[in-house]
Amino acid sequence: MRTVVHLLRHGEVHNPEGVLYGRLDGYHLSELGRRMAEMVARHLADHDVTLVVASSLTRAQETAAPVAAAHGLEVTVDDRVLEAANRFEGERVNAGPGAFAHPRHWGKLVNPFKPSWGEAYAVIADRMLEAIEAAKEKAAGHEAVIVSHQLPIWTARNRLMGRRLWHDPRTRQCSLASLTSLTYTGSELESVTYSEPAGSLLPQAHQGAGA
Repeated sequence: MRTVVHLLRHGEVHNPEGVLYGRLDGYHLSELGRRMAEMVARHLADHDVTLVVASSLTRAQETAAPVAAAHGLEVTVDDRVLEAANRFEGERVNAGPGAFAHPRHWGKLVNPFKPSWGEAYAVIADRMLEAIEAAKEKAAGHEAVIVSHQLPIWTARNRLMGRRLWHDPRTRQCSLASLTSLTYTGSELESVTYSEPAGSLLPQAHQGAGA
């Protein structure tokens, strides 16, 4: 039996102030982000999707909505796929890397391997894999879509591929509205593939500070 779980990163967010919004709610998709979500929905329209899951954050719900609508489904909320907790949440980061250079932030930066500024990578991986396993069971023999956020998706991918969890954020392969697709044969992970259904829109995007 073949089951596919697609990990979908949300589309572009309207964030002109450059706030690291993290788990702050109320950040909506931009107009471009809505177009991204619609493109992903069209891309998946002929797939055998029987389950759509998303974190409770507005940007994830708005990305999931057209995908679910294309298959006549409701969006299931699962906060195991929520954005990672981050102690810099609410800070303006559009000033560049120097935004966190103030001494008041130094205590948050002592351990990049955990990391010390936020939720531990191992905790993120554990909760993501629990959510993936639950979706795989509910959509057994079909396809599921989980709408999540960049760091949780990348951390789950690293865990599934047996790679270390700490990393340089600039190396993440997880663009806006991208799909990281996990294909299972029975309970065994057969392959991990990556695609960008809204890739034609990425040059227009402001990557933002959220993820």
